[in-house]
Amino acid sequence: MTHTATPAAATPPASPAAPPKSRTTERSLARRALARPEIGALVAAIGVYLFFFVAAPTFRQADSFATVLYQASTMGIMALAVSLLMIGGEFDLSAGVAVTSSALTASMLSFQLTANVWVGVIVALLVSLAVGLINGLLLIKTGLPSFLVTLASFLMLQGANLAITKLLTDNVATDSITDMDGFDQAKSLFASEIGVFGVNVKITVLWWLIFAAIATWVLLRTKFGNWIFAAGGSKESARAVGVPVNLTKIALFMTVGFAAWFVGMHLLFEYNTVQAGEGVGNEFYYIIAAVIGGCLLTGGYGSAIGAVLGAFIFGMVNQGIVYANWNPDWFKFFVGVMLLLATLVNLWVRRQAARR
Repeated sequence: MTHTATPAAATPPASPAAPPKSRTTERSLARRALARPEIGALVAAIGVYLFFFVAAPTFRQADSFATVLYQASTMGIMALAVSLLMIGGEFDLSAGVAVTSSALTASMLSFQLTANVWVGVIVALLVSLAVGLINGLLLIKTGLPSFLVTLASFLMLQGANLAITKLLTDNVATDSITDMDGFDQAKSLFASEIGVFGVNVKITVLWWLIFAAIATWVLLRTKFGNWIFAAGGSKESARAVGVPVNLTKIALFMTVGFAAWFVGMHLLFEYNTVQAGEGVGNEFYYIIAAVIGGCLLTGGYGSAIGAVLGAFIFGMVNQGIVYANWNPDWFKFFVGVMLLLATLVNLWVRRQAARR
């Protein structure tokens, strides 16, 4: 008897092997967060806040916190501009005295000409932008490091601030301009207060946050932001792909000039008079705030949010020491500790980012 073999059931084709996950999908959320330049500053800000929250009962009050924000905002506006410049690979050691120069220009010009204060404000803006333009042009035309170019600018501005003020006022401070036309309007823009949940907050805090949002948008969403990172990372490579490196650096120096003008106008309309010797040394605080916020001294890396956090830490330490009734001399000690720790953290974060 013949038996017909029953055909075996067809074996279904093997499912294709699942493609291996990429390194990006495998990386944990924590790893990606650690790659952000501002993460170290965020951790430090939380730690400093909690420390003074426990150590200084006054620190917990709403009006005290408003003072912290005010201290942070005046430094933070400058730190934002300086951080953009550092991401672009340059420094500006004249930033501190440039703030004073802008305030002196507006005050003395308005007083000497008995003009509306807005005349002095506008001229001061032009002078501040011109200082930034000259710094940028000198950097490009001479090929000198920005450290040397702006160190020279620092010395020249410091000398001019004192010499011109003494020449025009026979004093080291400007005359009060409170009774001049336009003062009240300018004060409302640069040095007024706004009510937030029953607490008076300086308007500089609002301007600080607005400038931070603009800087973040520029860095992350615009072609100019790409140019900043490229110019700070490698000038030669950036030029090879068509990045206008020179124009970018000049624009960044002029941005520092604009920030110096704005902060200078706040100081003028907040205190009504300006001391010619003010501002010396503040440039280092701006740089330190940017470094604490994640900017590298070598350029090409950093964020505007990090600069905000760096300035916020400064404000908390500056006022927290006062609220805790400590000797204010400890402030610079804390600044040195924060700078050292921030540099180490940024180095570690940079290495994590390089592993992506």
